[in-house]
Amino acid sequence: MNANDQKITIGSLIALAFACVFFSGLLQSNEWYGVFDFTTLNGGFGKILGSVAGSADAVTQKFTSFRGTGGSGAKDGFIFALTLVPTVMFAMGMIEVLQHFGALEAARKLMTPLLKPLMGISGEAGLSLIASLQSTDAGSAMTRGLIDEGKMTKEQGDVFTMFQFSAGATIVNFFSSGAVLFTLLAADGSLAVPSSIGLCVAVMLLCKIIGANLMRVYLKVTSSKSAAKTATA
Repeated sequence: MNANDQKITIGSLIALAFACVFFSGLLQSNEWYGVFDFTTLNGGFGKILGSVAGSADAVTQKFTSFRGTGGSGAKDGFIFALTLVPTVMFAMGMIEVLQHFGALEAARKLMTPLLKPLMGISGEAGLSLIASLQSTDAGSAMTRGLIDEGKMTKEQGDVFTMFQFSAGATIVNFFSSGAVLFTLLAADGSLAVPSSIGLCVAVMLLCKIIGANLMRVYLKVTSSKSAAKTATA
């Protein structure tokens, strides 16, 4: 039985539903239900003692992040890359578990009718799409895995990459920074922002889809020119 003949079971649907919630960021919180969220479980690095200054009577301690401060060049780039390792490993590990329970096959059959005409990619990229709305690292790692396994072509990967990195980690970045604007009040006490959070998110998603399709057009044009040159050579 090949992949296209596999049946969607209740277990695979439950696994897909769990994956959507787990990677979406909907449960990102310090409450107990945060254990079902990718970013919460992924956690973060603690603070490191950066310097000690002052006399014996007045000691000043400065704490910095895992990467420290003032880094530059290849060494700082290496430390930055090192911080991505736990995220990528965790994301790929979760995907292997979910794939075992049939989540990717369910995503392929349920999401392909939507993603194929929308961006020309398979429904198996659905989980990567959802993950990329919360974490660019997780989304890119999952996409790389799909390409390596032959479930997505290089051209489809280029299109999907354009979608992911236009307004990367849309949900998390927007609600952690941009959403604060919607609490601003005008002098008369009315809301100063003449829009809604939902509208802003919809516009960002629309622009991401437009960007992906612009890449589709570009790849189609360039491949046609390459084929024409090859034919005339």
